[in-house]
Amino acid sequence: MVRRRMAAGVGVVLVIVIVLAVSGCLKSQAHEELKEYNRSVGLLVQESAEQVSSPLFTTLSSAAGKSALNVEVQVDQLHLQAQNVAAHAKALSVPGAMAEAQRDLLLAFDMRVEGLAKVAALLPTALSGQGKAASQAATEVAGAMELFLASDVVYSQRVAPLIQQALSDNGVQGLSTASSHFLPNLGWLEASTVTARITGQASAGGQSQALTGHHGSALKGVSVGSTELEPEPGLNHISGGANPTFVVGVLNAGEFPETNVKVDVTVTAGGKAIKASYVIEKTEPGKTVKVDVPVTGVPLNAAAKIEVQVEPVPGETNHEGTKDTFLAIFA
Repeated sequence: MVRRRMAAGVGVVLVIVIVLAVSGCLKSQAHEELKEYNRSVGLLVQESAEQVSSPLFTTLSSAAGKSALNVEVQVDQLHLQAQNVAAHAKALSVPGAMAEAQRDLLLAFDMRVEGLAKVAALLPTALSGQGKAASQAATEVAGAMELFLASDVVYSQRVAPLIQQALSDNGVQGLSTASSHFLPNLGWLEASTVTARITGQASAGGQSQALTGHHGSALKGVSVGSTELEPEPGLNHISGGANPTFVVGVLNAGEFPETNVKVDVTVTAGGKAIKASYVIEKTEPGKTVKVDVPVTGVPLNAAAKIEVQVEPVPGETNHEGTKDTFLAIFA
């Protein structure tokens, strides 16, 4: 009887151990699925920014003087790329806890697809220079931009918070969710600003005036924390971890206020290139603006090449001083 009781006790202990082990495995698997979904959303957001948003607004801002048909073709291609991003989002493996976040994520990406389709269709008329027709088309382009703003609001107010809530509710701590800003600034919601940016002209009193004169920007120093970066061939040792924030000085070297001035930072290290951008809504002639450009996921203790560029503004012909390269090791 004693042996039987001992055997029964051992059996009960084994059952408990097995149940706990299985429960732990299932919980660990559930955690990994949640983490993988969060990571996958981050990759899609990055793809949307780098392969759709950034080239879209670069194309629009440099459309002046180019063939309207060529510009339309470029935006059409970006529309297809946006469709690919939306399709990848639909194909995600979605844990049950992320169902609400997934629904709103698809809504945000679909808004971007719809907005791109409308912009592509309106561009030929907006760039035609045909008086009222062009003005009306520019107004409608500005209206289409509201879809991009709405997608950013849906993402920031619904998708990201819902992902964080699901992670927290299931005991997953310490993970951030990528942010998404498809529309670089609110100026694109104004018809007059759209006209100025895509044609290189500003409207005044219903008439179109060319912004003749000197346009341009210049790079005025790059730093990370208290470290002022020394250009190549100097080697910079940068502390602070894998998520540095670059402080970039941008001088308006022209004669006019400029809008939608874009700053690009690309860090190449460990076999991968990580790009981040910031769009300055407005710069004033002769004044320098300092902006923060955060970069995430930089490999540590590896040789890195940093490229910082201020993208050309409409009408800019001299690109000297707008780009610099730095060598660094991050720790």
